Amino acid sequence: MTDRSFTIKVPATSANIGPGFDVVGLSLSLHLTLKVTVSPPTPQSPSRPPILTYTGEGSDEVPLDAYKNLTTRVALYVLRCNNITKFPTNLTIEVNNEIPFGRGLGSSGAAVIAGVLLGNQLGNLNLPQTRLLDFALMVERHPDNVTAALVGGFVGSYLRELDKASTEAASVPLSEVLPEYPPDASEEWGLNPPQPPIGIGHYVRFGWAHSIKAIAIIPRFELSTAKARSVLPLEYSRKDLVFNLQRLAVLTTALSREPPDPELIYEAMKDRIHQPYRKTLIPGLPEVTSNITPDSHPGLLGICLSGAGPTILALATGGYEKIAEDARAIFNEKGIEVDWKVLTVAGGSFIEEHDN
Repeated sequence: MTDRSFTIKVPATSANIGPGFDVVGLSLSLHLTLKVTVSPPTPQSPSRPPILTYTGEGSDEVPLDAYKNLTTRVALYVLRCNNITKFPTNLTIEVNNEIPFGRGLGSSGAAVIAGVLLGNQLGNLNLPQTRLLDFALMVERHPDNVTAALVGGFVGSYLRELDKASTEAASVPLSEVLPEYPPDASEEWGLNPPQPPIGIGHYVRFGWAHSIKAIAIIPRFELSTAKARSVLPLEYSRKDLVFNLQRLAVLTTALSREPPDPELIYEAMKDRIHQPYRKTLIPGLPEVTSNITPDSHPGLLGICLSGAGPTILALATGGYEKIAEDARAIFNEKGIEVDWKVLTVAGGSFIEEHDN
């Protein structure tokens, strides 16, 4: 017998894209990569626990215990829902991560999708993409990031309303797969998780103009999604809801057209649902989004908060360095250092099997 090995690659994502709060997501060319090897037992090594190594972004924060790591715990959840209670023996997972943690670029969504794909691959389950999304949505209840990470491109998505039994089932894995695990989270913990209801999430892929790139302007501090959501109101005015709906209806088509229309897109990327309330958490956000415009920066199409932030996402067809450096200068005035990257829209997650 020989080793079995494969690679899983999952893209970063940006959610909301201005007015599309909890609705639209965009996959970007930073990746979480898993190189996985399953070795057959030998007399010298009949069986051992999984070995997990991690390099890149967040390498000093991620637990390397396979029973306390988000990606491997999600994989185990998928396996157990398909009557496989344990990881295969002699499993090695080498992770490299390019996605910054806690910056609004979908690091947790990528980890969840990587776990779903890992479980599907280790168990030879051959689950269809729609079922993989069900498993992801049992862990990550916001479909915008995980859908974009799974299928790639510019997507809109929604969660189906469930009956009472399914709703109860769908809430349980938030305790099955947690950011922090209890001391007894070992091989025997969480043996009987609930099955995901069928068809939790649905999506459509929008068009995307090939000339548009994304500039990620990344402040050097983390902002948890929970904290960013805590500042949002429970109710909105009809005026603000209509404002966002009008712009989202235009934006999903405008971003597909060549050549892109800066005047149309810049206005269509404005938001009244989440960005105004999160500005207190991100010094410099109002100045960046209002002072960097298509008139002042040729090539810019629109600018918004990426996900829950603090990353700023600027869509542009050129002038990338000036846009990013002028945003850096605004943040520097607030005492905040930033990094920036020019990214392209990525394809979805993929798996490559290796011949051994």
